[in-house]
Formats: sequence, structure tokens, C-alpha cells
Amino acid sequence: MSADTWWRNGIVYQIYPRSFQDSNGDGIGDLDGIRARLDYLVSLGIDAVWISPIYPSPMVDFGYDIADFCDIDPRFGTLDSFDALVGDAHARGLKVILDFVPNHTSDQHAWFVQSRSARTDPRRDWYLWRDPARGGGPPNNWISNFGGPAWTFDPTTGQYYAHSFLKEQPDLNWRNPEVRAAMYEVLRFWLRRGVDGFRVDVLSQIIKDAQFRDNPPNPDFIDGQDPFHRWLMLYNTDLPEVQQIVAEMRRVVDAFSDARSSRVLIGELYLPLPRLVAYYGLNAEGVLEGVQLPFNFQLIETEWQAARIDRLVRDYEAALPPDAAPNWVLGNHDKSRIASRVGPQMARLAAMLLLTLRGTPTLYYGDEIGMTDVPVPVDEVQDPFEKNKPGMGLGRDPVRTPMPWSTAPHAGFTTGAAWLRLADDWRTRNVDEQSHDAGSMLALYRRLIALRRAQPALNGGNYEALEADGEVLAYARNVEGQRLVVLLNFGATPAPISPALMPRQPVLLASTDPARGEFIEGPLMLASCEGVVVGTVTDKSPPQALPVGIST
Repeated sequence: MSADTWWRNGIVYQIYPRSFQDSNGDGIGDLDGIRARLDYLVSLGIDAVWISPIYPSPMVDFGYDIADFCDIDPRFGTLDSFDALVGDAHARGLKVILDFVPNHTSDQHAWFVQSRSARTDPRRDWYLWRDPARGGGPPNNWISNFGGPAWTFDPTTGQYYAHSFLKEQPDLNWRNPEVRAAMYEVLRFWLRRGVDGFRVDVLSQIIKDAQFRDNPPNPDFIDGQDPFHRWLMLYNTDLPEVQQIVAEMRRVVDAFSDARSSRVLIGELYLPLPRLVAYYGLNAEGVLEGVQLPFNFQLIETEWQAARIDRLVRDYEAALPPDAAPNWVLGNHDKSRIASRVGPQMARLAAMLLLTLRGTPTLYYGDEIGMTDVPVPVDEVQDPFEKNKPGMGLGRDPVRTPMPWSTAPHAGFTTGAAWLRLADDWRTRNVDEQSHDAGSMLALYRRLIALRRAQPALNGGNYEALEADGEVLAYARNVEGQRLVVLLNFGATPAPISPALMPRQPVLLASTDPARGEFIEGPLMLASCEGVVVGTVTDKSPPQALPVGIST
């Protein structure tokens, strides 16, 4: 088995730690809580756990404003509890991936406190400081992701500092070699503690234009949209120089890889496909020296129709460099949950899509039980994004609510008052209830993951686009003579399937009836929002019945 197999073929599960499991009754999830739920993750069938930030932080942006990159926030535990979590996860065959936040620190980080103390301070150039524009005001027109200028004036030293997000999150100067060396040492600190990789936050934004030029206006901007999109981010994101830094990061983590297991970098990159795949880092010798998995968020952003998704998958597969590993994502801590975006029935179809496409799938905690966005009243809003841009539907609290585990008080998440409210349906939509229901979303995910693990064509086979009519999406997965055909009906009405799509010696693997799993004889009709997988094996082996009941 290759050292890369775990991240090429495995399944990543994202945990938002504040909301996964509380172990001490303070209403905030923690590391001991995650540790207590490892057996659940094993039973689900995932391969790696990605944990959102757990470092010391004032929590202005709930952990993405980091005051110390090499410690654990007391809300979540200690370094000892982290080590125990990694040890227990590895003992169960699970990998551990941490969030690495290279673009900025907290304004309470010792580096920034020193940097802002005087223009002559040795760490002044560790951050982006500029004089006011002629006539006063910010140095240029860059906009913060969270609203307002990306510059804040510091009266002590008479200059502005840049912040791509909140003013409490000053941007580091990655053109400074001392900054790069310090941040690479952060990676080594966690790699020495056994971490298997990193998800790199806002990777494309870490280098800014050396001349600090104004961004040009966006000709497609419409009043009423998020003001952030008023300008095209030409000079403060995705600059060519970032690729050298990505290659340097890769060399740092590669130094900790061995013949048994490589370390992985996953890049957060909201970019069009041609720009996204550049982060694989294909060099002149044909070697990939960038992040192994530039996050592919296209399923989050595309219109949920068979033809659109078919085109997306084809384009993505065609754009991948040789030997690049594809990946797919349905949701995360920043975006509306899949069950809210497409509806509960279509979310089941989405699960089949995610777990049968070629490449590494990433699951967001709670999607496996069909969690939806939870409306949060104005007086309970926690997210600074919503507070800065109220009423625009940009708040992230609704997708970060506590995981409902059971019908126990507070859904088994905590013995105290949860930091965010639970969904209204937590008494029926929880892990315990769905574990005893063969037709539940959780049961569907478990069967799909088991099928993916059992079938080489799904686990590591290639992708073959197929032509289908109407709202049916069809593709095949092939490996060493095994051929599996996936058929997904995105339509609201039943759809007949052309016999030309059906392989020889077909076996029905999924249908709307969990008990159904027979050989197909005659035409196949897919019900609305239904998905099936049919397949054959080589002529040297007889057809075999595979796991059934993974229908939508």
C-alpha cells in the first residue's frame, strides 16, 4: 500500500470543535469530547479527522484569531489532552489533520504586540504596515472579507496595518523570510507531536502586491450584494509568488513523511478551476510540489442540476495535472449545509454523489444525519461576519450548531447550556435515533462508506463520463476489469434508464427499497431523487451481490 493511500482514497471528516462534544459541561466542545467520540467516527468508516482551530485565542473569530500557534486554548484542553487524542486516534487507525492559519494572527499575539510598539521594532516588518494615502485615509481600496476597509490606523505609530478579515486579525508579511521561517517551525511543532497533515486556511491570500496597488472595480457587481465583491481581488489574492511558498510548505511536511504514511496539505482555495489546479504545483519536471489536495468547493457553489454537475465533473477531471488526486466537498463551517441548500431528499442523492465520485471526499460533521441550518435570533448571534453585515444571510452560526447525539438533555452534547442553540428537531434527528433506523441518513452514509471501502472501482478506480437523458447523471468507475455504473436521478419525476448504460451481468446495488438487491432483468426505472449503483465483475469471476439499501 502506498504511503499516500490514506489521503488519496480515504474520507476526511471535519470537526468544528466548539460544537462536536463537550466533556466538562461548559457548553463548548473540547478535545476530550472528540476523544470520547472516536469510536463513533470509526463506526462511520472515515479515515481522517480534520479539527478546526484549537489554539489559544481571544475568540473574536472563534479560533481563527490565534494568539499562540504552539499551544491549546484552555477552552479545548491542554497539550497533554491533544497528545492523548492523537494517540487514541492513531490506535484506531484514524489520521489527525489540524487547521494551519498562515495569513494572520490575533492582534494579541506577542509578534503583533511587539510589531505595533514602534516603527523601529525588529518585528515591525512581520506585518503589513503602510503610511496613510495622500490626503489621509487607508493606503488603498482593499476590502476586508468581513466588511469595511482592510486597513486599521494605529495612532501610536501613525501607520495603517492590513487585515484581510477583522481588525483583530492583522495580516502577516509572508515576503519576510523571518516570518516564513517562524511559520514553518509552527508546522514542525505539530508534526513532531504526530499530526498527519494540515488544512491551510485562505492559502491564496497570504501574499499581497508588493506595491499595494488599488484593486480594479468588478464590472459584474450589483448593489445589494456583499460589498466585498465590489472590487476584483487582483492585488491581494492568488499572486504568482504564492506558489513558491506553497512549495516550501510542502517540503516542510514531506520531511516528516515516511514509507508507511505521508503527511498531507489541504488548501482552502475558492478559485475557478484553472487557478485552483495550479496549487497542485506541477513543475517543469512533471512533479507535483504543491498542496496534495487543493480543496474543490465546486459542488458547494454550482447549481444543483444533473447537467451542471456533469459538466463540472468533466471539466475538473480534464483540468487535473497528471497523477493529481481529485477531491470533493459538500459543505463546511462557512457555507450553508447541503440539506438546507438542496432539501432532505436531494441531500441523500448528494451523499451518493460525494461517495462515488473519484477522489477524496470531505464530510462536515452532522451532514451524515442530515443536519440543516439552524436559524439564530439576532440577540443570540455570535458570528462577527453576521454582526458586521447584518441581514445579508452571510452569518455562519446556523451551520455551526451543536451535534445532536441523543434524546438526553441538551442532545447529549453537553450537561450545561450550549454555546449555540440546538436545532428544533434534535429529539428526532440525532445519532442515537438514526443508528436504530435502517432507512435513516446515517444508515445511508454508513452503507455508502462500506460500499466504497469494499469495491476497488469506487475506492481507487478511474472516472468515465457517460451520456444520459433528462435529469439523470451517469458515470462509471473502473479498475482492473471491475466496472460500476452510478445512476443518479436529479429530477422530480421517474426516469427510464437506457439499456445502453447498463453493464453486462448487472447487479442492483441500491434502490428505494432497502430490502431490494436483485439482479436487474429488463428496463430500469429510477424514481425521482433516486440513485443506484449497478456493476459487473470480470468474466473470470461470477457476479456477486454487493451491499444493498443505499438508496435515496
